[in-house]
Amino acid sequence: MKNFRTILLLLGVVLAVSCSNSTETNAQDKQSTPAEKHEAEEGKTIHMNKEMFLKQVMDFEMNKEQWVYLGDKPAIIDFYADWCKPCKLIAPIMDELAEEYKGQIYIYKVDTQVERELASVFGIRSIPAVLFIPMKGQPQMSTGALPKETFKSVIDDFLLKSPADNQNNENN
Repeated sequence: MKNFRTILLLLGVVLAVSCSNSTETNAQDKQSTPAEKHEAEEGKTIHMNKEMFLKQVMDFEMNKEQWVYLGDKPAIIDFYADWCKPCKLIAPIMDELAEEYKGQIYIYKVDTQVERELASVFGIRSIPAVLFIPMKGQPQMSTGALPKETFKSVIDDFLLKSPADNQNNENN
C-alpha cells in the first residue's frame, strides 16, 4: 500500500505536465466496432465511444449511485485529444503497454473532443487523464503525462494484484 501511495503522489506531481481541456475541435468521430474488443487481446489500444463504455465498462445511466465495473479484465482508459502534446507523448506508451499486457488488461482511448459526455461524467478538465480500473474496488484517476515505468508500476501493483495481495501488503 505504501508503494501505491507513492505512485499516487507521483501521479499528482505530474499534473504540471498536463493540458487544459479546451474547446478546440479537430478530432474526427471515431466509430468503434465489436471487433475492437478482440484487438485488445491482440495487444492494441481500443478507441471507445459512449455506447461501448456503457456496455463494456460501466452503465452510468442505469447505475448512478455506485461504480460497477462490467469488464472481464482490469482496464486503463486514456482520456485524450488530438491537439494535446502530452497526450501525444503517452500514446505510444499506451500502444506498448497494450502489447506487453495483452490478454491481461484492456487499454481504451476516449477522445474528449468527440465523447464530451464521457469526459463530463468523469469531470475531465485537464488531459491527458488516465483512469485505472481494477477488477474489484474503486477506479483511480491520474492526470498528466506519466513515464512508462510509472504506468507499469500502477498496472503491476494496483490492477493486476489481487485484493488479497494488497491486504497482505497493508498488514506488513
